[in-house]
Amino acid sequence: MAAPQKKSLPFIANFTAGAIAGISEILTFYPLGEFVKTRMQLETGKSQHGLVGSFRTIIREEGFGRLYRGLVPPLLLEAPKRATKFAANDFWGKTYLKVSGESKMTQSLSILTGCSAGATESVVVVPFELVKIRLQDKLSTYSGPMDVVRKVIAKDGVLGLYSGMEATFWRHFWWNGGYFGCIFQVRQLLPEPETSQARLMNDLIAGSVGGFVGTAVNTPFDVVKSRIQGTTKVPGVTPKYNWTYPALVTIMREEGPVALYKGFVPKVLRLAPGGGILLLVVEVTLGLFRQVLGPPYI
Repeated sequence: MAAPQKKSLPFIANFTAGAIAGISEILTFYPLGEFVKTRMQLETGKSQHGLVGSFRTIIREEGFGRLYRGLVPPLLLEAPKRATKFAANDFWGKTYLKVSGESKMTQSLSILTGCSAGATESVVVVPFELVKIRLQDKLSTYSGPMDVVRKVIAKDGVLGLYSGMEATFWRHFWWNGGYFGCIFQVRQLLPEPETSQARLMNDLIAGSVGGFVGTAVNTPFDVVKSRIQGTTKVPGVTPKYNWTYPALVTIMREEGPVALYKGFVPKVLRLAPGGGILLLVVEVTLGLFRQVLGPPYI
């Protein structure tokens, strides 16, 4: 007799698991994967500093605390962002299984599901990303997150907070597709776990590989997003970086293809292990919820 399937956990469980995982990950990796990465991406022309040089320059000229400037928006964003990521992935996965008639997830469906989850997630994150990037710019004169919000709305209206929406869409679309698609494939290749510890190790490995692949795929789109959101609009002047794919061509033509991977090293050093930690913490937290709630969740 086949064992009964576990009932899906309620939304609040997935929301809480995603929030805990996201906050844990960003507090650990923010200076490396966000601040230094964004500063490198905003630098036009040939890069003047490498990863270590950027760290040293920022600390020497601006102080260690500057590495956490712009932390508040992404920190406040982590709960809804990660909740949206995993809840949307679950929703789209079930939807595509039903539409396709498949009984279980496949590689192509996992990629499609991840891309759809990323598209959904992008709608939530745009204003927070814009505030973060404006604060992280070396030339920033803003006093804090709310100062950015007030000045952007005063100059460009509420829709100004959604500057870079299209670029953010593509960034999350490709990262999530690579991340969840890779997790599925790596889990298939790893030995079947016989213990809970082995299962968690598989999750850590799969999430780390997924984080690396997602970062490799989406970094050019992240560079464009940073350029678009870091540009202050001037009335009557068409921004140099406006739409994603034309901006990709502009950067590649003027600065070379390597420029599309500015900030890749700090980003991948965050999101490869960060992707593993994210998946690991989510799975551990959901496992605890299942134990607390009991049947039919276990």
